[in-house]
Amino acid sequence: MNNLISRPPRGFIRVPSAVPGITVFAPPLKKEKLDEVVAFSCPQCGGETAYSVEDGGLTCIYCGYHEVQQVESVGRSAETFEFTLDTVERAAQGWGEARKELQCQSCGGQISLPPGALTTACPFCASNKVIHHHAAQDVLRPRFLIPFQIDEQRCHQIGRQWLGDTWLVPKELRRMASIVNFTPIYLPYWTFGSTAVASWRAQVGRTETYRSRGKTRRRTVWRWETGHVRHTFTDLLTHGTNHVSLHLLAQIGDYDLQALTAYEPKLLAGIQSQAYEISLEDAWQTARQTMREDIKQKCRSQATTNKIRNFSMQLDFEDESWRYILVPMYINTYYFENKPYQLLIDGQTGKIAGQRPADWRKIGLLSAGLMLPGILLFLFFLFFMPDVYGSGGGFWSFIIFLGGMLIDIAIALRAQKLDKV
Repeated sequence: MNNLISRPPRGFIRVPSAVPGITVFAPPLKKEKLDEVVAFSCPQCGGETAYSVEDGGLTCIYCGYHEVQQVESVGRSAETFEFTLDTVERAAQGWGEARKELQCQSCGGQISLPPGALTTACPFCASNKVIHHHAAQDVLRPRFLIPFQIDEQRCHQIGRQWLGDTWLVPKELRRMASIVNFTPIYLPYWTFGSTAVASWRAQVGRTETYRSRGKTRRRTVWRWETGHVRHTFTDLLTHGTNHVSLHLLAQIGDYDLQALTAYEPKLLAGIQSQAYEISLEDAWQTARQTMREDIKQKCRSQATTNKIRNFSMQLDFEDESWRYILVPMYINTYYFENKPYQLLIDGQTGKIAGQRPADWRKIGLLSAGLMLPGILLFLFFLFFMPDVYGSGGGFWSFIIFLGGMLIDIAIALRAQKLDKV
């Protein structure tokens, strides 16, 4: 009898039991069946092929052979997954093709490279202190991605124009703009969805007027109010990388998820990519906090006035779901006077965000020039025309000086934003 209990039925395996002394058997988890690791080589010359932004096909970088691929967008209807151990364990792993991995010894970044790539510099910090090895196949596989819509030629035009479109940068940077190169790369993102259900309670104050000793006075009367909020979040984007400036990613903004396409290894042919550095659990905690703050504001907006104290909220999440996706990005990290600066261009829309050095010497000379007329006019009236100075000349010279100073402050604030990380 004991021998029968220790042997699972056909098609079952022994699994952990929550009750001591009880043996539990269950069907084994079935891994999701996706394509095995494949390689994309030219059928004519055997050379390396690369993804073409123009039509989504594969083009040989050696003989020019082109193969059109049929790729359909699934958009926001792309499948989402529940937060269960079973779902994560069933998820496919790896990239679906044999890829190399570049590990930077300076910033710690890890990049997945297509086979045959000769990249010797890190796209995040431009360091050439890198190590190549085979890419790990034990991480979650992306299920969807947004293909590149902006080609490299257009990307370079956007970058050159942006680097030289302000007089606040040094002249040398404008000359450098003509030789700036961008690296196309897919960055990891998570999308989350959930229905948030909240109940809140707070004291809400109303201002009332009353008469006391013949005078009209005001006082705040506090009363308890309660309310309920139910809101569904859909496709909340959370970044999965730690090696790109969050400030710059925020400027890029959200992606159009209507362009989501089912992941296929051929879409990464010839393009670098990065596996997630922020785990599903950590990304979900970040998304929950974002949802929590949004629900909190919705609860507070239900109060009859904006005077609120002793606010409390009970919040539950239902129907949590997630996706692991890749988004297209062009990255350039350049050095100016031994300081690194990073540029990002959205591979879907062409929107740019980046850092530029400010020419503080030029800005200082301009600031002095703007304030100098007010100072000279003040001194002229004071020493050579004291009558005019006393009858308003001093006032107007001060106004001119103040105007120049305000313009200087505005220029300085704008210059400080150029290289903000």
